[in-house]
Amino acid sequence: MSDTRTRNLVLLRKLSVAAVMMFGFGFALVPLYDKICEVTGINQLVKKDELTSTQVDSSRLVTIEFDANSRGEVGWQLVPLDSKRRVHPGELVHVVYELRNPTETSVAGQAIPSYGPQHAAQYVKKLDCFCFSKQEIRAGETRRLPVVFVIDPALPPEVHTVTLSYTMFEIGGTQRRASAALAAGS
Repeated sequence: MSDTRTRNLVLLRKLSVAAVMMFGFGFALVPLYDKICEVTGINQLVKKDELTSTQVDSSRLVTIEFDANSRGEVGWQLVPLDSKRRVHPGELVHVVYELRNPTETSVAGQAIPSYGPQHAAQYVKKLDCFCFSKQEIRAGETRRLPVVFVIDPALPPEVHTVTLSYTMFEIGGTQRRASAALAAGS
C-alpha cells in the first residue's frame, strides 16, 4: 500500500509541475505574440499610447482624397461624405462614408481599402474603420460608417496627396441566398 501511495505522490508532483509550466508558457505567449506581430507587421492597429506620442507636423499639409465603389451584383452605394480633406500629418482625422441599400434585398459585404500612391498605405494608421468588420445592410437601409485615422508624420515630403479608396464586395453570395428565400416564400 505504501508503494502505491508513493507512486501517486510522485505522479501528483509531476502533474503539478506540468500544470505550472503550461500556465507559465501560456502567460509568456502574450508578449511573444505581440513581438511576432510587431516584427512581421501583422495586426498593426495604432495603440492609444502611440497616438498620444505622435507629434502633429503643422509645417505641412497633405490632401486626403476619399473614394468608394462596389463590385459584383450588389445594388448598394458607398459614398464618402467628404471628397477630400487637407490635414497635417499626425492629426487625428475622422471621416464618414454613407452606405445605402436601395434594393429590396438585405446584403452582407466587406470593404477593402486601397491607397494611392500605393506606398502611402504604410503611413495611414487606422484607429477605427468599417472595413475591420462585415457590414450587413437591410433592404432600403442607409447607414453612416466612420473611419478614424492618422497620417504618420514620417510620410515622405514629396507625397502631397493620398487617396483612400474603399471597394465593397458581397460576402458569400448573401444577396442571392436572400433573394432565393424571398422567392420561395412568395
